[in-house]
Amino acid sequence: MKIVIALKQVPARDSLWQVDQSANWISEDGLSFEVNEPDAYALEEGLDLKAKHGGEVVVLCAGPARAAQAIREALAKGADRAIHVEHDRLEALDPLQVAGLLADAVKPEAPDLILAGLQSDDLGYGQTGVILAELLGLPHATIVMGVEKIDSGIRVKRELENGWFQHVEMPLPALVTVQSGIKRLRYATLMGIKQAKTKEVHRVAGNSPDAGRMQVRRVYAPERTKRAQLFSGNPKDAAAKLVERLRREARVL
Repeated sequence: MKIVIALKQVPARDSLWQVDQSANWISEDGLSFEVNEPDAYALEEGLDLKAKHGGEVVVLCAGPARAAQAIREALAKGADRAIHVEHDRLEALDPLQVAGLLADAVKPEAPDLILAGLQSDDLGYGQTGVILAELLGLPHATIVMGVEKIDSGIRVKRELENGWFQHVEMPLPALVTVQSGIKRLRYATLMGIKQAKTKEVHRVAGNSPDAGRMQVRRVYAPERTKRAQLFSGNPKDAAAKLVERLRREARVL
């Protein structure tokens, strides 16, 4: 069973973010980077499936040279090899273009299953995985909390609303996008870190398409304001005024 994990490197959550000079993205000066959290859970699910059923886990990552750090981390945890689609300005592309880069790189692999995170922690579009499935002509499922191998393919557990779940059987090959928190993440062992240095990383030059149909025009920090309003009169009248403001202006009642 060949399993491909679509993985992305994103700025660490505890980094101090600053808007760059173009005002349409963040400055990378002083930033630290990490594996996108939903993608880390997709990797964990793929490694568990490999442990149960055998096969190979291949990491697929698009990004600049620094993304090699995320790839090596995945290899250290147990992935067998990786494909690095090199592109210096991934944030300038829309989800369709990113999915196109990934599709071109993964087609020769002909995987049985592609696992991707539900969305990225930096942009959060939640579209790249399902668009990739459409480009490859694969059945797909989203918000997956578990994958089970069965004779006819796989059975996935999807998270719905209000604590409800849906169980769906799918043929292979297929693609699923994985929700965070489906299981406990493993740590890379010292032996795994050493072995990662010798594992294959195939580098592919990502093409540079024209600007996407969707563009980020401006990135800015929300304005912080503090306002206090005092209601005069007796307590009964003041309470009535407060309820009216909460209902008409704040719309929380």
